[in-house]
Amino acid sequence: MTLEPLTRPARLRPGSRVAVVSPSGPVPADRLDPGLDILRGWGLDAVEAPHARDAHPELDYLGGTDEARARDLQEAWCDPAVDAVICARGGYGVQRMVDLVDWAAMRAAGPKVFVGYSDITVLHEAFALRTGLATLHGPMTGTETFLKDPDTQESLRAALFEPESVRTLGLPTARALVPGRARGITYGGCVSLLAAELGTPHARASARGGLLVIEDTTEDPYSIDRILTQLLRAGALDGIAGVACGSWAGCGPYEQVRAVLADRLGPLGVPVVEELGFGHGPTALTIPLGVPAVLDAPADGGPATLTAEVPALL
Repeated sequence: MTLEPLTRPARLRPGSRVAVVSPSGPVPADRLDPGLDILRGWGLDAVEAPHARDAHPELDYLGGTDEARARDLQEAWCDPAVDAVICARGGYGVQRMVDLVDWAAMRAAGPKVFVGYSDITVLHEAFALRTGLATLHGPMTGTETFLKDPDTQESLRAALFEPESVRTLGLPTARALVPGRARGITYGGCVSLLAAELGTPHARASARGGLLVIEDTTEDPYSIDRILTQLLRAGALDGIAGVACGSWAGCGPYEQVRAVLADRLGPLGVPVVEELGFGHGPTALTIPLGVPAVLDAPADGGPATLTAEVPALL
């Protein structure tokens, strides 16, 4: 089965209500409030979910109980007054709560904007596979990158309000690791979470025709090798059209990471772009998932780009 474009939600406008949720780890108050202020500065009606500030009573790496985190997501999504749901941070915890969500109710609530990355990769896959909805792999409001980097903020703001203005993505650092040009449907996220989803009840059965976007953080080169090898052995990358790589913050010397990417992805025989500028790095561009796009990796060393063929939002 070849990937097909997913349903795109409507863009936001001044006054649109945005719910901020914490489906993974706990969010420090000194980051949640400034993030909400930035959204409000864009003219959005930004509200926090009831358990957005929670911390699990025993497991301090979780932002509240699994049930509370799932309920926050579902209630925000199913609230007809809410136009978008943005995650406050990643960390860990989505795999514990994703199956507690009533995905039939989520699908019935209709398309809305969903934003996040890192651990939120599991929810991107769930929205794609269980609701048929395109989402935004973008910065989260309670993260240092979103709070401090103007390019990160502007990439998300433009994607939300003026998506036709940011169809071509890529920092000046983006270059071809394997040259070529490919067209496909964007999907992916944090590569360790993609591997962790293998074998689960709702895992992606095929990515044929997909443009894979991947990044990660604090994974040593050998661990990235293991993750990619697991995906390859499982057949999860069979038939993909190309790969766009983002940041690998805290993953060791980039020369070593680059060697692993070339070794594991090069034999696929598809274009591969490195350092496109999304993920855990100092700048986190917003990447639409579930839309047709073209990956251009020039052989002459020129800047590489990922261009969405349609705006991320309607």
